[in-house]
Amino acid sequence: MNLHRLGTIVGIELRQRVRSVAWYVLLGVFALILLGLLLLSFASFALWNGGNELFFSIVIMLVLLLVLLVSPTLSGSAVNGDRDAATLAPVQVTLVTTGEIVIGKFLAAWISGLAFLVVAAPFLLVATFAGGLNPLVILTSLVILVLEVGVVATIGVGLSAVVARPLFSVASTYLIVAALTIGTLLVFGLGGTALRTSQEVVSRDFDFAAVPSGCDPFATSPQNGCPSPGEVGCVDSTSYTEIPRFDRVWWVLAANPFVILADATPPTYDPEYGAPSDLFSQIAYGVRLAQIAPEPRVEYDSCASYTSERVPDYTTPEQQVAGTAPSWFVGLLVQLVIAGGLMAWGIARTRTPSKRLPPGTRIA
Repeated sequence: MNLHRLGTIVGIELRQRVRSVAWYVLLGVFALILLGLLLLSFASFALWNGGNELFFSIVIMLVLLLVLLVSPTLSGSAVNGDRDAATLAPVQVTLVTTGEIVIGKFLAAWISGLAFLVVAAPFLLVATFAGGLNPLVILTSLVILVLEVGVVATIGVGLSAVVARPLFSVASTYLIVAALTIGTLLVFGLGGTALRTSQEVVSRDFDFAAVPSGCDPFATSPQNGCPSPGEVGCVDSTSYTEIPRFDRVWWVLAANPFVILADATPPTYDPEYGAPSDLFSQIAYGVRLAQIAPEPRVEYDSCASYTSERVPDYTTPEQQVAGTAPSWFVGLLVQLVIAGGLMAWGIARTRTPSKRLPPGTRIA
């Protein structure tokens, strides 16, 4: 592979995009959305008191969302669009190889997707210098975001080389992106609900039937002839209920781009209660919590706080996450395998001379 020829292909693709007025309009609309989010964040999240962590994570998630919506359009017709415009065949008869053509178009689509990150850079700097952000959180989230932009660009360019029609390749790219984002959520929710299991629930509460009429065990002032809460007996009741088994399908979420971004980013917790303090940590906590299998038997004791029995210790979200396993690298590997397979298939379909072409495919 010749770097000079590869750079020529990338340069041609980028110059074509820069000449488009719609490209600048799209970037301008994106900047206005981020500006509005910044102003609302100053008013709602109080950036000077730690709300900047939430603001930063929301901005990164919004950038990823918009890139997932726009990138298929930028990359989904990269190869077959040139074939329909009769500009691919003249390039193929030069010294440029098929691999250089497809990879060059992928790099151009990747760079175009990263333009949204460049537009968001000033807003991210505001959130960063507002104070209280972990530099590792910023670095990790940006690296994952760059990789996700590249994955979507690879899928789009690969499908544009495999599918003959630009409209179908763009639609196919959107379908794969939808399967990784919305589809994984649907499979997780419906699959976990379908795989139900029975759980025994034991409830221990005060024996209110033994309390004399007119007495209130929880009255603030003692009542003559009435027992105190500690003197009232307790009774147990047992019931059975069906609960979903999300621990059996949580791995489906591993390939979700938003879960990968959240799970790979170092979590931040509230120092007082140990609760997640940003959107990354909240999503990661939810996915990690789904890994824990439900107990076959649970107990609820309403008497413990009024008797001499010890109240169970409270387990913070930080402690719960510490006992689970990260999955972002597995999901990212699955995405890379899908994208790499489509790219290899696209190079094979674009290589000339071709033994067989779909009916109606334009050659020159």
